[in-house]
Amino acid sequence: MSGKSDGTSTKSKTGHGGACAVQNRIDSLVALLSEHSYRYYVLSQPTISDAEYDELFRELQGLEREYPDFVREDSPTKRVGGEPLVGFRSITHEMPMLSLDNAMNEDEIVEFDAQIARLLNRGGMGQDDINYTVEYKFDGVAVSLLYRDGVLERAATRGDGTTGEDVTENVRTIKAVPLQLRGEVVPRGLFEVRGEVLFRKREFEALNAERLKRGEESFANPRNAASGSLRQLDPKETAKRPLWFFAYGLGVVESDEQSILVEVRETLCRSMKFLERLGFSISPHYQAVKGATGLVEQYRRGEADRDALPFEVDGLVIKLDDVKLHKVLGFRQRSPRWAIAAKFKPVEATTILEDVFIQVGRTGALTPVAKLKPVKVGGVVVSRATLHNQDEIDRKDLRIGDTVVIRRQGDVIPAVVAPVTSARTGSEEKFVFPKVCPECGHSVERQEGGAVTRCVNDLCPAKVQNRICHFASRDAMDIEGLGDKVVRLLVENSVISDITSLYRLSVEDVEKLPRMGALSSANLINAIERSKQQDLNRLIFALGIRHVGTKTARLLAHCSKTLDGFLNLSFENLLAIDEIGPETARAVSDFLNNEQEVQMVRRLIDFGVAPKPVVTGAVDTKGTLSGTTFVLTGTYEGMTRKDAETEILKRGGAVASAVSKKTSFVVAGEAPGSKLLKAQALGIPVIGEDELRKMLE
Repeated sequence: MSGKSDGTSTKSKTGHGGACAVQNRIDSLVALLSEHSYRYYVLSQPTISDAEYDELFRELQGLEREYPDFVREDSPTKRVGGEPLVGFRSITHEMPMLSLDNAMNEDEIVEFDAQIARLLNRGGMGQDDINYTVEYKFDGVAVSLLYRDGVLERAATRGDGTTGEDVTENVRTIKAVPLQLRGEVVPRGLFEVRGEVLFRKREFEALNAERLKRGEESFANPRNAASGSLRQLDPKETAKRPLWFFAYGLGVVESDEQSILVEVRETLCRSMKFLERLGFSISPHYQAVKGATGLVEQYRRGEADRDALPFEVDGLVIKLDDVKLHKVLGFRQRSPRWAIAAKFKPVEATTILEDVFIQVGRTGALTPVAKLKPVKVGGVVVSRATLHNQDEIDRKDLRIGDTVVIRRQGDVIPAVVAPVTSARTGSEEKFVFPKVCPECGHSVERQEGGAVTRCVNDLCPAKVQNRICHFASRDAMDIEGLGDKVVRLLVENSVISDITSLYRLSVEDVEKLPRMGALSSANLINAIERSKQQDLNRLIFALGIRHVGTKTARLLAHCSKTLDGFLNLSFENLLAIDEIGPETARAVSDFLNNEQEVQMVRRLIDFGVAPKPVVTGAVDTKGTLSGTTFVLTGTYEGMTRKDAETEILKRGGAVASAVSKKTSFVVAGEAPGSKLLKAQALGIPVIGEDELRKMLE
């Protein structure tokens, strides 16, 4: 930074003038420091030196310590981090944060333009009369920033698109995030900005170098580093990380000011320029282009420039510029029709396959992992890659000592593509899959026709450890502080032997372990205690049943209502659930007929684990919608789809994501999409929002 500040001292400004003078000086310092942060982090045009900035910052800190009643919510001192958090509460997004479909090459980009033209009745390909916006697809973490009357009120991660985590205190520490919106016209009411939190390449490399120096594991890629930084329980730790933020769009806008609505509801280009005036950085080289020709040109240019960029990108995001047409095109199940992610070609490198070792997962699956000579691929140093199974190794003819091609695209786990057979010297060795489990020495088996070899020992320490880690993970019981390292300590020191023994732990048990102090031990026990009241769907997912992911777990929870109801599901009950096929039904049925597994769940109940049903509030005992299955499509005026789903479930009905012969009603809102067509083809009754409301009365 260079130049001069206004530099007037606190003493000369406040003197004995009283509280009013102090408040005025604090207001002045907040405005001044916010302006300099904006110039430095957003415009990259600093006007004062670092030393001058620090002097003003320390003056503000001193005043706030002396006059705590005058501390403002948008004060720059909030960026240093407050008190450590107990955990992250869940936040339901006012509008879902949807994902994007992918275009993997130029032909698919051209087809996307042709599809838009067909949907808008603009003719076929080659017209080049449709306006799009183009921006970089960052390798970071999507977040939502909610402002009220121009001041940052809440920040949340994307999560599963519907529910994220409250990371407000951590996001406040990111200097590229405005704590108060700037500009001549500041939106009143709620104003939601969505964007990406990320690391720049050189700062990511510096962070990893520092972690290795401290004996800690390095982050695999910038996205993992950004995610880990946002999920620090101590905001002061997040404040030490040089995170950046780029805005890419808007969510909820409640302002009724005509000037604001014109800015945000006409074109994306206009709304993004408005965000810049409010104090946000947007994607470098953000621009509007016309038709497939312009899109392909920008795709080629972006791919050529990617290595020279200061941050990791893995493609471009293409959006229809006209906001009014977004409503016309509508949405698919999980993505908008008016936008697509155009992925760049994978980044490849060659290295040496030094060895192959086996990892044993929570279900006993033996997975071969390649140990590679470290190589930089797409800005990330890669030293390991999964080889999936023996068939995959044989199919690719991979041998220890081979020169191999490694491919990485975005944040996807690196893959070993193929050996460079011309580089073989004859010293390479074939990998022989083990006949026994490398962790416990027990026999292994591979089902006929299956690709996976499994350890059949239920007491295998690797299976136990990984199963406990899965049980405690974020999408499962979400037990803060119970990560891989702590679980390993607990298992290796024979403090726990299975999932249920977690609920017998005491603070004294944990304190005996290396590097576990009194505070961290107490926090862990409190987190375990809180997990007893976790949602039923999370507990079902936490049990680690094969083929049961988060979505299937939610379906099972909706169907069974209670934990006892889940334990009493029959194979026939399972097959009757929409979207659960025979293989998944068989896996769940096998679990429920396994006496050891059922006894384990019963012990959890004995220890006080009492999961909440998925639908909060009382369920209609009359079951007015019992036996009916609804599919929701399009957007509704008076309620969100999540609200509609909740009300249907409360009354004993079911909600499916796809139309089938078992569907009772399709509820069609605005821009309903292909589900409406399928319902009409199958002769399924189609109702509107008003008719649904009458059924809910």
